[in-house]
Amino acid sequence: MDTPVSTDYVRTQLARALATAHNHTDPAVRAAAERRAHSWKRVRKGMEKGTLAIGSRTPVRHLPAWVTPEVVHGGFATGLPAAGGPLRPHEEELARRHGLPADRTALYTHHLTEEGIAALTRLLDSGDYTLDQPEQAALLAVAWLLRAGDTAGALDLIAELDRFAPALCLTPRPEPHHALPPGTVHRRTVAEVRTALDERAQRTGQPHALREALTVWNPFADRVLAHWLETADDSGPDAHRPQGWSERGAALLAEYERLAAEHTLCTKHRRPGRNLAILLAALREALSGELSPRLRGLLRHAADSMVAKRGRPGSERHIRLRARQAAQAALPTHDMSARLLSARLEPLPQSSGVPGIDRLLSPVTAEEARRFGMPEGHPLPGGLRTIAARAAAAPLGELVERGVVPSAEVLAELVPALAAQTEAGSSTDPALARLLSAHRAAFSRRRSLLLLNLEHQVRAHELPWIRALERHRDAAETRRRAARELILHLGNAVLTHFPGTIVPNSLVRELDSLARAAELDVPFVEELAADIFTGRFTPKFARAAELAARQVRGSLYARYYGLAPEETYAPKTFAALCHSRADNTRGRPLVSPARNGTVIEQAQILTTHNLAALVELGARPAGGWAEAARRSLASAVHMVAAVPREGGYADLPRIKNAAFAWRQGVFFLSRCSPGEQREEIAETERRVADLPEVAQERLRPVLGGLRAAQEGRPAERGVLFLGWSVGPHRMLRIGR
Repeated sequence: MDTPVSTDYVRTQLARALATAHNHTDPAVRAAAERRAHSWKRVRKGMEKGTLAIGSRTPVRHLPAWVTPEVVHGGFATGLPAAGGPLRPHEEELARRHGLPADRTALYTHHLTEEGIAALTRLLDSGDYTLDQPEQAALLAVAWLLRAGDTAGALDLIAELDRFAPALCLTPRPEPHHALPPGTVHRRTVAEVRTALDERAQRTGQPHALREALTVWNPFADRVLAHWLETADDSGPDAHRPQGWSERGAALLAEYERLAAEHTLCTKHRRPGRNLAILLAALREALSGELSPRLRGLLRHAADSMVAKRGRPGSERHIRLRARQAAQAALPTHDMSARLLSARLEPLPQSSGVPGIDRLLSPVTAEEARRFGMPEGHPLPGGLRTIAARAAAAPLGELVERGVVPSAEVLAELVPALAAQTEAGSSTDPALARLLSAHRAAFSRRRSLLLLNLEHQVRAHELPWIRALERHRDAAETRRRAARELILHLGNAVLTHFPGTIVPNSLVRELDSLARAAELDVPFVEELAADIFTGRFTPKFARAAELAARQVRGSLYARYYGLAPEETYAPKTFAALCHSRADNTRGRPLVSPARNGTVIEQAQILTTHNLAALVELGARPAGGWAEAARRSLASAVHMVAAVPREGGYADLPRIKNAAFAWRQGVFFLSRCSPGEQREEIAETERRVADLPEVAQERLRPVLGGLRAAQEGRPAERGVLFLGWSVGPHRMLRIGR
């Protein structure tokens, strides 16, 4: 069934990018928005001309599925290959070194010479390369095949590459290889962290303005005030001026002009109503003649208020205050600390993480104090330590405990690195193992396409160089065992650390890939997008529902969600069942994302959205099922409590996520003993009782339904906690 994609979304994104490019105050943000606008213009033009088939796994005319397309937000292909465009710096350098024309055809031809193959082979053996795109593994694969004696395989691969050689970068980027301890991963490279720190180092802003106020303008204001107080009797400044007063006043005015020109961050002194501005205005007028009555009154009020607030300059009270402010001004600002931390990272390998990063987060040393003008022993700010910690190379569990991995989405970012380590054991040839590992990491960065009509994303084995290398991989059982160990490790991590969050699509794709590598017949299903849902499900959804039914049949979960014990799930009837459970007739046109969402949510209920799959693999939360249930239900309650009394459309995502967390909690409760179930439900009831009345009113019905299911009675449909609703959500109607 063809489902054309509207250009409305594209026009909206283009308009937003153009508005940002035109209006934003930050030049870097404007430049990035302008690049996005150019990409969206290409999308729009391609859709209008018919050269782009958005929704297809081969969206760009004349490009096969294995070519990585450039993709913008929402999965829209721009029409350009990601490995295309101008020559990369390493390609330009290679052309200069060998005196070649600056085009990819010449570079491709050179790489297939004896000299070129030898250079590629040296890279293979050293591992000193990085793949930014999967295509950059292609000629390395040719070199490996030739060395392995598979000339036919190499020639077949070359034949498939020939047509695209002028357009694509098919060679790796040379870069020193730095091995990390086995089993460790990192969220960001040293180079990425240094970029973030350098951006912080460029931000002077408010901290420097405060330092300027404390070290420049406050002491100057004290001197101007003291100068006026020389003329004062008990009632304030008057016309009595000691000898030399006018000359010293003129010197203060001249000093002010110099300071104002040199120190421009703090601007309070320029505001006419501020005390210092009044003192200076009065001084100018006094030196040129008599003070006007108005300015004399302002001067008297300013001087009195300054003395009342801080004491007379030179008094014990005033001295103590200025000493505290001077100590505060002496503290390093964030930009100084960011500069120091970036300098610490500079000598390290830039393309890798940092084992034992805590040693780099220690207080300022004596040598650094001299170099950066910071006090010795000063601790680095927590925010900068958090940024730097993203480069920590450590086991996954340690990164979660440190807060470096705060969500399941971030966990998914690290899976490719872990999976790449399993690839390293896929061959007894170290060069091939490194190549497959590097390719696995590069392929994981390939952005997903918007797909319709139940098509699936391109998989690694469809790439011609991987097909050619697959025949030479050995240790099949070792690969399967490593993949099984990793998928169980990830399942345990998800259930332990993020029990109240559904498995995000990015992680689903990684788990699905690992399950295939482990040769496990366990289906993982994605969260479908309600705005492009066509009313159908791929066969794996029915398989996932069958697996889930075996686990939840007769349980609290089945009673709560009204799952029929005799239900079977055939691919041809699964969609109809979801429509029926969502009160959506099969023939009704699916034009509403909300209506689509109700159908998708029923599929999530029937499949447990991957929880049953994880349990099937043997995954368990480290703290036990009761703790996982408690945390999930608490997360749901917390999200509902955060919805304001007059909640509206903007609060629907929070309600949806709360319902998903609730569903996870119900599943975890189903794996607890009856006693544990009663205890956790009672704990949830106590937690709800402490909430404001409107939140209690929203949650009492769903708590009642959960209590009924625990006691063996079916929960009424009206009290189920569902995230999607056609029309105003029940929880948002309460409180109005």
